[in-house]
Amino acid sequence: MRYLALESSCDETAVAIWDTEQHRVEYERTLTQAALHGPYGGVVPGLAIREHLKGFHQLIESLRHSYDLSRIDAVCVTHGPGLVGCLGIGVAYAQALQLLLNVPLYGVNHLHGHALSPFLELFQADADFNWNAYCPHLGLLVSGGNTLLFEMPSVGQFHTLAQTVDDAAGEALDKGAKMLGFPYPGGALIEHCGQSGDAQWVRFPRAFPHKSDLRFSFSGLKTSLRVFLDKLSADEVEQHKADICAAYQEAVVDALSHKVQQVLSMGDYKSLGLSGGVANNSVLRNRLQQVAEHYGIPLVTPPKCYCGDNAAMIAFSSAQVSAELALNPNLTLDTIK
Repeated sequence: MRYLALESSCDETAVAIWDTEQHRVEYERTLTQAALHGPYGGVVPGLAIREHLKGFHQLIESLRHSYDLSRIDAVCVTHGPGLVGCLGIGVAYAQALQLLLNVPLYGVNHLHGHALSPFLELFQADADFNWNAYCPHLGLLVSGGNTLLFEMPSVGQFHTLAQTVDDAAGEALDKGAKMLGFPYPGGALIEHCGQSGDAQWVRFPRAFPHKSDLRFSFSGLKTSLRVFLDKLSADEVEQHKADICAAYQEAVVDALSHKVQQVLSMGDYKSLGLSGGVANNSVLRNRLQQVAEHYGIPLVTPPKCYCGDNAAMIAFSSAQVSAELALNPNLTLDTIK
């Protein structure tokens, strides 16, 4: 089967086709709006909706001229969570494609797509891929809008174990970058600047350090950075910017990896996963690699091109969950909130 997927949950407009027989992404295109929203310091919903309207028209016209749509067996689309107006554009285009092609239409949870994205490349590389070799799986999903730790007993089953009570880790990095004078989105710029800094120059707080408290929080971290910067002169901030970036990033990475270690110590998992936009952060990847090695399990991460929002993960997720439901019609899926 070939699944045609549409993704428009935030500021990426994307289409992709997953071929279940060939185990591969057969087609994909993504349009990003990062440059458009940069001057505003964040995503402007009205502008994002307008760009999705233009973007899907462009992407689907390109698809029609380069691909035989009669080969499509199902259409799938991100139906949440995300910006409501942006999601609506994707759903409307998906419904139109369903009517045009006369195939089933599946709604896919955006977070399920991220949760399974670490396996997309593995699945493409191994025709004999076996989910039992990786499940039960512990996954950390970290993005600008979400931070949660979940377990996947088998493919398509998701149980949330811990999530943020306020800001997401990606949001904390972007907002911290803004305080330091970096343009939006600034998370990657904090990482780049912090490479030459001393992560121990100052210690920022970590919330919920105890094993019994399975929660994340990053609003206090942002406040602590603001208070700290207010005590320094502009020259001092500039002189120690690399140190501040390294220390601030270390607080985020340490909070995430510490909670992962706590959960791993309480369970029996065959793999550890990292996904979402912040999965691009090399410091976080390296830290979780060390954690996974300590517990003798593999760390699975998507290639950097699939860490952000993309349609390939939506098509892949829809195909995998559909296959599992066909094998086990009594399966019930827990929604990642």
